[in-house]
Order: sequence, then structure tokens, then C-alpha cells
Amino acid sequence: MARKLFGTDGIRGTANREPMTAATALAVAMAAGRRFTNGSHRHRVVIGKDTRLSNYTIEPALQAGFAAMGMDVLLVGPLPTPAVAMLTRSMRCDIGVMVSASHNAFEDNGIKLFGPDGYKLSDEVEAEIEAMVEAGPGDLPTAGHLGRAQRLDDAPGRYVEFVKATFPRGLRLDGLRIVVDCANGAAYKVAPQVFYELGAEVVAIGVEPDGTNINRACGATSPGAVRAAVTAHDAHLGVALDGDADRVILVDEMGNVLDGDQVMALVATAWQRAGRLTGGGVVATVMSNLGLEKYLGGLDLTLVRTKVGDRYVLEEMRRGGYNVGGEQSGHIVLADHATTGDGLVAALQVLAAVVEDGRPASEVARLFTPYPQVLKNVRFSKGTTPHDSDEVRSAVALAEAKLGGEGRVLIRPSGTEPVVRVMAEGRDAAMVECVVGDICAVIERRAALA
Repeated sequence: MARKLFGTDGIRGTANREPMTAATALAVAMAAGRRFTNGSHRHRVVIGKDTRLSNYTIEPALQAGFAAMGMDVLLVGPLPTPAVAMLTRSMRCDIGVMVSASHNAFEDNGIKLFGPDGYKLSDEVEAEIEAMVEAGPGDLPTAGHLGRAQRLDDAPGRYVEFVKATFPRGLRLDGLRIVVDCANGAAYKVAPQVFYELGAEVVAIGVEPDGTNINRACGATSPGAVRAAVTAHDAHLGVALDGDADRVILVDEMGNVLDGDQVMALVATAWQRAGRLTGGGVVATVMSNLGLEKYLGGLDLTLVRTKVGDRYVLEEMRRGGYNVGGEQSGHIVLADHATTGDGLVAALQVLAAVVEDGRPASEVARLFTPYPQVLKNVRFSKGTTPHDSDEVRSAVALAEAKLGGEGRVLIRPSGTEPVVRVMAEGRDAAMVECVVGDICAVIERRAALA
């Protein structure tokens, strides 16, 4: 069946509009509860959320749906997505749910589902759940077999201790001043606590959520806030998380932004040196910079690319036995520690390298110079495919010829909105800008004719 609910990262949309309504959440919970009921034991689900106002409608709907299917519900309140993944596995839950639209504005919301192993569900399992939603709930348990719900009060502490345990034993953050931007999101309590308990002086910003200010001019998608705070407080490092804290962007003491590509390069280098890197390389998406690929090649490491989405990165990591992967946007998956992207765990690996090296982050954490990269979007009408034509393919071939062997071109339709993303990179910034403009012009003409 065609996917109507699930996209590249769970279900996402405008809050209180289909599909992100309480009614849909109820139906999804009942379907997922049916799908993951297996055996005679008491089944249970853990539900976390970020700080969006609309979570007051989605969370209780999910609770009702799972309880209606006989599942006991553990409510953990605002916690990062990776915390929900961790708790799902460590507490032997049958399923985990995170209510969040990640880096999106508060007007949006989403539902992410995790299996009992703590990993995001596969496309196949999501398709099964969609089919069950379409078919309806079917037979329901009798009144005596309904589920119960309770608050898991120690969930934040469990996650804080889990994250701290990923920091190398014997190291401390004493003497470091760290700015932590929590994006007024899910990590607003636990993130400052992690760094403080490891010895750092913490300057916390983005820790006053009001239901509508998540990701607003702060966090990983707006690093200007953390850059300004690093400068103002003469900090050694800035850590900017997104709304559900599964991605991170770092800022060194000079105010330079370190994206996910730089973090992957640093972790891969450190882990290779320590004999910890597995798979002989790193897994990233098609969006990662060519500079990262060249840098890893210099270390005799490969860069394996997947389509966009940290779930696809992780699937490739599991297939190929890799333990480092991620996205340029800041999703960093470190399989030795977590089953999904975790911004706090990734930040601690960078800090470990800084502490062990003894030099400033600007000298330790920027290992390659990114190739000039240009990304532009072309909007089109739903139901059309203006990028899929011989004319566009010819424009791409011409662009690749102009860039020679020192660049690449990527065209991909968005998985969340009707736009085509056109990206190119190469050594010559002016040439990269030119070829992207040429391709976009062709696609725009095609879109106008559609």
C-alpha cells in the first residue's frame, strides 16, 4: 500500500491537522499496540515528548490507544528522543514512542516509534502499522485486561547516568566553560545536568520552554544564539541541540561552527587511533561534504553514503558493521553507545578528544576544510516530477563536466514537502553556484509546464 502516514522519520505534520491529530494518534497507538503484542506477559510502552503545546493532545491520545490494547504505559515527560530509545530497550518495553517534530517549529508535531531493541522501525513494519490503521482496531481486550498508566519519575536520572557513562573513564570537564543551547526543547533539564556533573561550568540557554518557542531562533538549526553566548561568556565550546536532542551542532571557542561532518571526522579519527573503529569507515548520507570523503580517504577509511535520514544511516551501519555514522545536519549515530542519534553522547566524544589533546577545540575539532557547497530548493505542484526528464539529466551531466573530477551534483525530491533539492559542491565556489543555478532554472521551466 502507498505510505500515507509515515515519512522518512516517523509521522510528521501540522499539529491538530491530519495526520497529526489526536484521532490519528489514537489509531496509530492501537495499531502499534496490536502489532507489538506477542505473548502472555504484561506488555508495556514508554512514551516521551518534547515541549510543544500540541503534546497535550497527542500524548494522552497515545496513552489511551495503547491502554485500550492492553498495554501498560510509562510516561516520562519531556526527554530527548535517544532517551526514549534507551529506556525502551533497558526497561524491556515492547515499544517506545517519542512525540516530537524534532527541529521543526512548534506548529508541527510528529510521532517516532521504536521497537523493543531500541531501534526505529523499518519501512516494512511501518507499512504493517499503516495497514492496521486502515483496517481499524479489530477485537479489543475486555475491561479487565486494559492497560494502566504511570509516571516514570526516575527516567531523567536514568538517562543522565547513561550519557555520563559514555564519557571515557578517568576524564573530567573541570576547568571548561561550556554553553549548552537546549532549543527550549526536550533536553532543557537533562543536558545542563550532564555537563555540570562531569565538572564543567555550564552556561545554559534555550531552557525556558513555553510550548511555542521550541527551536525558535535557538538550537542546532539557529547556531547564532550559541555562537553569541560562547563569545559573551568566553566559553571553550558551545553545544547546540535541536528540539528533541537527537542532533547537535558545536561551536568552538572562536565562534566557528562544527557540523556533523566535522564531528564524524573527529570521532572516526580518535576511534581509529584507539583501535575502536569498526567497518573500516564511516556511514553518512548523500548530503555529507566531499571534504569529509577526501579526509577519510587520506586515513584509508571509506565513506559509505545512504539516502537522507538517520534511520537509513543506521540500517547501513548495522549491515556493514560500522560503529560511526551520521548526517551533516548533526545526527551522529555512535553504535557503541546508542541505537539512534544522540546529541549529548556525540558532544561528549568531541569533548573527550579536546580534553585528551589539551589544545583548544578550534585546533582539535576542525580536521578538514569543507568544499564549497550550494543547496537550493525548487518548489513544484504535488503530483508532478519536474526533475525527472531528459532535459534535467542533460543539465546535470553538463554541470558534472564543468566540475570535473573535483565535485559532484545531487538532485533529490524532499520527503516532507513538494520541493526538489539541488545540491552541488566543488573546489570553485563560483562554479558551484553557477551550475546549481543552471539546473534550478531547467527544473523551474519544467515545473511551470507541468
